[in-house]
Amino acid sequence: MQGLSRRQLLKQLALLGLATNAAPLFASSAAKRIGVALVGLGYYSRDILAPALQLTRHCQLTGIVTGSPEKIPYWQKTYGILDYNIYNYKNMHEIANNPAIDVIYVVTPTGTHKQFTEIAANAGKHVWCEKPMAMNARECQAMIDVCKKNKVQLTIGYRMQHEANTRKIMQFAREKPYGNIREIIAEAGYNNSGDSHGWRADPKLGGGAMYDMGVYPLNAARYTAGEEPIAVTATMESTRELYKNVDETTEFELEFPSGARAKCATSYAKNMNSLRANCEKGWYELTPFQSYSGVRGRTSKGIQLAASPLNQQAVQMDNDALSILQNSPIIVPGEEGMKDIVILEAIFKAAKNNNRVII
Repeated sequence: MQGLSRRQLLKQLALLGLATNAAPLFASSAAKRIGVALVGLGYYSRDILAPALQLTRHCQLTGIVTGSPEKIPYWQKTYGILDYNIYNYKNMHEIANNPAIDVIYVVTPTGTHKQFTEIAANAGKHVWCEKPMAMNARECQAMIDVCKKNKVQLTIGYRMQHEANTRKIMQFAREKPYGNIREIIAEAGYNNSGDSHGWRADPKLGGGAMYDMGVYPLNAARYTAGEEPIAVTATMESTRELYKNVDETTEFELEFPSGARAKCATSYAKNMNSLRANCEKGWYELTPFQSYSGVRGRTSKGIQLAASPLNQQAVQMDNDALSILQNSPIIVPGEEGMKDIVILEAIFKAAKNNNRVII
């Protein structure tokens, strides 16, 4: 089946509000592009990553892996995916024989990340894995090891670390223009009524607010502080029957070697989306700080951090593709993803035992 024409593609992107950023797709057609296969065709792949791939300069969507054959016609019609680039979870290992696919992007529930990363790496393909990286640090280490063994890159999909204003916050952590940080406040959550809970209510798949949204404030606290936490306290609660087996709301506080503290929260019960650093000589914040677009902020000096017009996922995937093409350092390698999981495990331990846990 032939791919979409330029006019057809722009029409599709216009429906998604992305047409104004479509130019990069046609800007470097002669350049080498990394062939990407998406594993798991849920909302994030269908509505976010696949359209974003059409905006990249260094990537192209060449394959899909799905356990739902009824989804295939949409992907073939919309993106011209060829029959021999379509796989299921049982024959996914056969991608080893497909030179059109360079990267396998794992976009499935957290509980399956290790399994699909191992299949991808053993097939000799680079791995892009969505966050959180895995269920525990042991799984993370296994993922890192199998990718090193097969000499492929392992990248974790922390799109915020590729976003312009977030990178400014990371710069502030290094340069301290407002003096030493005293307090960080990071919150991310949304009111999930339960109509789309799915795996989010299943602890074995990585359900619960902490695994789902909690890595946003956790990772943000770390990159805002510019240092690693040494201890944590935490509380968890669930007020609705739907989330009786997982945490509906988690609050945790991180202690850093400098004396800074990060007060963080995540929830399925209320909308939260802000990041703030209170320092010796002022403050700065991003509100929202983890939305797919419109990340913006301000500082106590009156500096406005305007939202970037660039598609976050396209920037992320282009950066990750360049790491492969140029064999250059990865912005968010597996080791970075594992650091969050080590802390996440400590958060669960602290909440369970109602005590301070040394990390």
